Amino acid sequence: MTAETGDDASVLAPFRRFFALERDVLVLSLAMLAFSLAFQMTSRYVPEYLNVLGASAGVIGLYGSVGNLISAVYPYPGGAVSDRIGSRLALTLFGTIATVGFLLWYVAPFVPTVSVPVVEFALPVAGTVTLGGRLEPWLWLFVGLFLTQAWKSFGLGATFAVVKQSVAREHLAVGFASTEVFRRIGFLLGPLLAAGLLAVAAGFVTGFQWILLVAVAFGAVATVAQHVLYDASDDTVGKSFEGVSGVLDDLRAMPATLRPLLVADTLVRFANGMVYVFFVIVVTDFLAVGFDVAGVSLRPDAFFGVLLGVEMVVALLSMIPVSKLAERVGLKPVVAIGFAVYAVFPLLLIFAPADQWVLVLLFAFSGLRFAGLPAHKALIVGPAEQDTGGRVTGTYYLLRNTLVIPSAALGGWLYGSDWTASTGLGAITAGPELAFAVASAIGIVGVAAFLAFGREFEAYA
Repeated sequence: MTAETGDDASVLAPFRRFFALERDVLVLSLAMLAFSLAFQMTSRYVPEYLNVLGASAGVIGLYGSVGNLISAVYPYPGGAVSDRIGSRLALTLFGTIATVGFLLWYVAPFVPTVSVPVVEFALPVAGTVTLGGRLEPWLWLFVGLFLTQAWKSFGLGATFAVVKQSVAREHLAVGFASTEVFRRIGFLLGPLLAAGLLAVAAGFVTGFQWILLVAVAFGAVATVAQHVLYDASDDTVGKSFEGVSGVLDDLRAMPATLRPLLVADTLVRFANGMVYVFFVIVVTDFLAVGFDVAGVSLRPDAFFGVLLGVEMVVALLSMIPVSKLAERVGLKPVVAIGFAVYAVFPLLLIFAPADQWVLVLLFAFSGLRFAGLPAHKALIVGPAEQDTGGRVTGTYYLLRNTLVIPSAALGGWLYGSDWTASTGLGAITAGPELAFAVASAIGIVGVAAFLAFGREFEAYA
């Protein structure tokens, strides 16, 4: 592949490349868009779905942590499966599993509550632990989560490596912005489509189940299309997974310049992970803000989809210009701005007045965190040696996502607890405000650490 020149690194470049793609890549790109639409239509509303089905704040937080666990562990075995059976079969397998997951989310409310024998046993630290009792319908949402994320496990590291090989070093941020544009189209259209369906539905559960059926249709069509149209004649079958030793070797080989970025990124993502699953509940229940302008009235659940659309419009409009800015000021300042938006948004949201326009402005501001993602990716893969971009990326995300796993469970515990503790500065009461404030505090520490110790990539210095 030839390196992309500065003239070609424009906002139109991804579209020019898209229409010049070979059939295989075009099929995969469209399948990626379809699954992105399906997942973005549904995933941000699942916490409210859990809430309606009777799950507590602690359970919703646990759901978020399980999602973090899946994000951490899926890419490695997903890549190994793809290497062993070939891209076509792997894509078909992952697509089928994900589509079944959306269907399982749909049928969850219809599954009757099941009683199982109660078992109690003692642990040295936790005391008596009780298992069993009533198996509620919302438990199936956890099972579905393991299935719906299957397709997303394909090719994370490979995507990074391809961009690194295709784009000149000084244009890495713009190169990643080009790939992000297509992926984020699903992030934009999915929530807006969900908002439209919820707006015409009689209630949230009915509307969300319509959304899930549409997601099933997207998944099924994309899976069949990619299996039929994908040309597997050039597929290769690689070696099997080397085991834990291979992961440890990759960790040791990670460039030293990435370590400050990894520490700061982990703190910022841990902060966001504490409260991310509660954003929809804050809008629909805590603030309970709908939308009402010029005779157009939306319930809070539908309005949340519009807010996500606003967030993504800002992200798409700012991604290329901000990436161009990084070529002038460096990657580090742009990444720091994205980290700062991640850090302060929870605090701004939880203490926001219950006003529709304030929320529109807040979610527009939140969209700026995505503007820094291309620069962030360039800062990750840039220091890697040639032909090791995929391994460095996979190792980085494996470590970061593993450390972030407990964040949502901690946030759920703070959000749903009712304790009060006395300190020298006064009483501290658990609840939504404390959960979001602690999240922002941790995120701000991450931003400060990055500003103090983060390293610039020499191609941008």
